[in-house]
Amino acid sequence: MQLLDSTIKDKVLDSMMKIIDRERSNIIAENKKDLDAFNKDDQALYDRLVVNEAKVDGMIQAIKEVKEQDDPVGKEISDRTLDSGLKIINKTAPFGTIMIIYESRPDVTIEAAVLAFKANNKIFLKGGKEAKNSNIILEKCWHEALEENGLAKDWIELMHTNRTETQEFLQNPPVQLDLIVPRGGERLIQFVKDHAKCAVLVSGRGNNFLYVAEDADWEKAVKVIFNAKTDKISGCNALDKVFIDKNIPAYESKLKELQTVLKEANVKILVDEKVSATLSNEEKIPSEDTWYEEFLALKIVLAEADGIDGVIEKINQYSGGHSACIITEDKDKAAKFMEQIDSAAVYHNASTRFTDGGQMGVGAELAISTDKLHHRGPLGLKQLVTNKYYVYGDGHVRV
Repeated sequence: MQLLDSTIKDKVLDSMMKIIDRERSNIIAENKKDLDAFNKDDQALYDRLVVNEAKVDGMIQAIKEVKEQDDPVGKEISDRTLDSGLKIINKTAPFGTIMIIYESRPDVTIEAAVLAFKANNKIFLKGGKEAKNSNIILEKCWHEALEENGLAKDWIELMHTNRTETQEFLQNPPVQLDLIVPRGGERLIQFVKDHAKCAVLVSGRGNNFLYVAEDADWEKAVKVIFNAKTDKISGCNALDKVFIDKNIPAYESKLKELQTVLKEANVKILVDEKVSATLSNEEKIPSEDTWYEEFLALKIVLAEADGIDGVIEKINQYSGGHSACIITEDKDKAAKFMEQIDSAAVYHNASTRFTDGGQMGVGAELAISTDKLHHRGPLGLKQLVTNKYYVYGDGHVRV
């Protein structure tokens, strides 16, 4: 793959910021077509679909932040010379071609592409049909920025394919694909896993848990739970399940207090058998499948816990490996929880809503990876490269 000079890449991003700003009214108008055609019953997806003035500003800011970061390609990881005189240098290198498949969010068409491009990767974007008009105009903006700087449009391509055609593309890609990143729910992720013939980096599934330990500061607990659940229900970092230790002082009254706070925010509460003894008017968890479910809605599970060990076991069994939190004043207990929970991000006395590239200082992100290879957590610019060995000899042969 051709390695582009950092100056050229940054010029493309400069052009892109100006083009988006110039086209903002047209982008919002095209997005309105998508919104008008969308079934508003799915509030989370609808929220993700919206493009307004603030979202356009966010797109421009995301490009600006990526432009200001150092080019991640060609960075030296190691340099050693062996006793034989063989010189071996390990450097960062582009993946090559990345495909990202995502639902709703047109801003991904900007954030994913800008990251992949700055890291010298070509990218195929496959957005959902619900964002068709929004994505088409954003692709046009990208192509104008590329051509304005003497580059081919095929660095960033939007796929105009239906489900069947996408499946065929995954199974028999006409070009080499080096990495596929699905961003969305379980069905989308499974669809990609079932059909892709290259590496798949799983992203986007939440189902996040929080444990209120017996020594927790209750005021902190309520504040964190409320924020993590209600701040943005469409976020993959939103809270879904809460374990409350039955040994916390005034357990029943605290359950009722939390119930009141959540009800005032119109959060639907599901309870396990033991919590139901106190919150008898709330619906019980319908089946074990609920424990695996990412809600993306104003809905939460409240369950009783009896000590940290059982909580750790259940979270590792049911969670999506995204984010988990413990509320406790005991640092040793927090350390045990954070070390033993198998998630990309673990929290002590803080909302899961911070699992985000911008919030974690990474900047714009391609996705939140819940895989362990090659990276977990926010996939920022520095994570969109692989590595390559440069070996220099002088007629060396192995003996």
